[in-house]
Amino acid sequence: MVEFSKELKLGTKKSHSAAENTKFVGSFLRGVLNPEEYRNLLAQFYYVYSTMETAIRGSNDERVKQVYYPELERVASLEKDLEYYYGPYWKDEIYMTEACNTYTYRIKEIAEQDPYLLVAHHYTRYIGDLSGGQILKNIAKKALNPPVGKGLDFYDFPSIDDAKEWKTIYRFRLDRMGFTESEKNAIIAEANYAFRLNMYLFDEIGINDPYPLLTSIKGLFKVLIGGK
Repeated sequence: MVEFSKELKLGTKKSHSAAENTKFVGSFLRGVLNPEEYRNLLAQFYYVYSTMETAIRGSNDERVKQVYYPELERVASLEKDLEYYYGPYWKDEIYMTEACNTYTYRIKEIAEQDPYLLVAHHYTRYIGDLSGGQILKNIAKKALNPPVGKGLDFYDFPSIDDAKEWKTIYRFRLDRMGFTESEKNAIIAEANYAFRLNMYLFDEIGINDPYPLLTSIKGLFKVLIGGK
């Protein structure tokens, strides 16, 4: 029997491939990034992670409880970054885009109706953050040149010493969560939808990239939205 973590990876492969040509992602990876675009990305992530982390912490579903890892939570880090980029009144400056509204609505919807599907969103975002956070951090650091210790907290996981080992343990636990075949299929479908929601979010942020094909560096998209 194929382990569920492998099924999930294979089942979302086409979503990865379809998303690799996203202009925002490719431009980011080439270092074509400015503070306005980057801070908008962080603002949208603030809404997404706030919604997701609240839903996961408050869930009574036993499977969801098994993927609650406080060391992964990003909201506090995002708040630090947003204060740097927007100032002390950053909450009055940011706004939710239409794509982000759709994204957060979906998270709230499944949290009420089918909470086990939160696992799909948890997997899609956090495994991606751990897979390539340092690469993206270095790209953003070079492109934006913020002061030391400022503006890049989102990519820091100070409580995780070995991301590769941590992901191995995560997959081990995921394989033993006892999902039925029907639930596994639903999680894979939801994970694919999560990738699309990320794509819509990136498209709304949008960088005017005149060379979109050059930005398609195979596999690096996984760094930003769920590389496994």
